[in-house]
Amino acid sequence: MNEIPITSIEGFAFGHADNKEAATGCTVVVSEHGAKAGVSVRGGSPGTRETDALNPENLVEQVHGIFLAGGSAFGLDAGTGVMNELEGRGVGFDVQITKVPIVPGAILFDLMVGDEQVRPDRNMGKQATQNAFLNRPFLKGNVGAGTGASVGKLLGPVYAMKGGVGHYAIEVGELKIGAVVAVNSFGDVVDPATGNCLAGAYDRHRQCFLGSEQVLLKQMNTASTNRFSGNTTIGIITCNAALSKSEANKLASIAHDGLARTIRPSHTFVDGDTLFAMTTNEVTVDLNGLSYLAAHVVEQAVIQAVKSATSAYQLPAYSTVTKEG
Repeated sequence: MNEIPITSIEGFAFGHADNKEAATGCTVVVSEHGAKAGVSVRGGSPGTRETDALNPENLVEQVHGIFLAGGSAFGLDAGTGVMNELEGRGVGFDVQITKVPIVPGAILFDLMVGDEQVRPDRNMGKQATQNAFLNRPFLKGNVGAGTGASVGKLLGPVYAMKGGVGHYAIEVGELKIGAVVAVNSFGDVVDPATGNCLAGAYDRHRQCFLGSEQVLLKQMNTASTNRFSGNTTIGIITCNAALSKSEANKLASIAHDGLARTIRPSHTFVDGDTLFAMTTNEVTVDLNGLSYLAAHVVEQAVIQAVKSATSAYQLPAYSTVTKEG
């Protein structure tokens, strides 16, 4: 099992676009020739587009792009820009009079930082798609959908830390699999290998983590935690494994284990945690081993997201807190 750049998984192109001043952005994974795809929504407050198309009982077998965006539900407009750019390139489901790109997506809530009146729109979605085709560097941290992301919001923004976008990929023989994750969680991000908190609800004066799970338990009967501050972790698994549409959906579901290992608590009523899986459908592999790897790359992408983030918008980042400690 060797780590590889996620951009080396053939059949996919990866792009970001963002507005740093407004603290929001969009991330796109494009499959010009189509990819089998599935989705799993586990959070209680999701914001998604075209996820019904991925239901195995429905007609369409391939998607042509998947987007992740900030901006809350307003950010779903970015998908229109992705579609427009792909249609202009002749990419999509052939309906004879044109080609209709199938572009599911999910959004996260980042309106608490930057300019809440500026959201990812069709122009930003178009730009992210163009950047994917141009093979622009696919960065981590405060970029794309992770530009305004934050974590540990149980007690509000005064105790929150910076989230971001992370990606991680590996190869095992002919199999290549990776994940892109935008981390904007209600809970804390924990390294499962050590049990150490990397980012989360943080007391800046005492320079210590508060432990979101412990705080939740203490306040069970008061309902005083800031449960409506806006959250959601969203991501995309990309691979070349041979899968049916049903298996792609199951893979996305199992990959949520990677979120559960690293985000505590995860999948809450105020998170919209959503993972997509997309594959070029080439390499026959054991599905149980593939499922383990899907959860693993999601786990590592979450860790990369917070470790790559930098302090911004009055939110401290992992690198800042580590130096303080």
